[in-house]
Amino acid sequence: MIGRLTELYPCMNILVMDDGSKDGTVQAVEDIACKDQHVKIVVRDGKDRGLTASVVDGILITTTPYYLVMDADFQHPPEVLRDMMLELTRGAGMVIGKRHHKQALKGSRRLSSNAAQSLAHLYLRLHRQPHPQDIMSGLFGGYTESSQEIIEKHGRSFERKGYKVLFDLLKFVPKDYTIKEVEYQFGNRRDGASKLSPLVITSILRQCGILGKLMAALANTFILKRSGQVMLISMFLLIVVAAVFITI
Repeated sequence: MIGRLTELYPCMNILVMDDGSKDGTVQAVEDIACKDQHVKIVVRDGKDRGLTASVVDGILITTTPYYLVMDADFQHPPEVLRDMMLELTRGAGMVIGKRHHKQALKGSRRLSSNAAQSLAHLYLRLHRQPHPQDIMSGLFGGYTESSQEIIEKHGRSFERKGYKVLFDLLKFVPKDYTIKEVEYQFGNRRDGASKLSPLVITSILRQCGILGKLMAALANTFILKRSGQVMLISMFLLIVVAAVFITI
């Protein structure tokens, strides 16, 4: 991924946030960084693990006017970053990569993703916050200073062990914020496996205020049992139905 990014964008600063990996990532990136001053790796405290925590810490130490967040498994195509950066330089406060035709998502994962989208949309609409189409996207960027201010003011309420940091940011952006979406083809990951699981879904629930935290606590009580998974799915279905009636 680093090789492809430097090929497409020779002067791009690349920040790798390592969450205590044991797979040789640190040494591999350090070897590259010795030859390329634009590449840097941050090895985080293993006691504070979490995708959201890693992204938040990365944004806070960013020194460029804009930032872009993406995965390294090629489900986020590096080529789309050019269009996203263009939207930022044109004045957008935030830009989001909107997934097009999610064939790479398997049936159960697609269902869970759609349910999570509905829940997030409902929460943001009820709080009159901007609600772009792909709230669950892991590919996004923004104006660094603005996002840093949001994190410094509201970061304590973020689900640091969660996976949907964009949702946390959207809950606190100014209501008149300019948000643009750039469509891209969501691809198959080249390596690794999806982190989506019932535990991830309860993490999203905890991002949805007091009621969401209560539902997550109830689901967590039975999460290791089949009954808990059935309960969780039932909760999501009820939320989706409620969202439909509220938005009609």
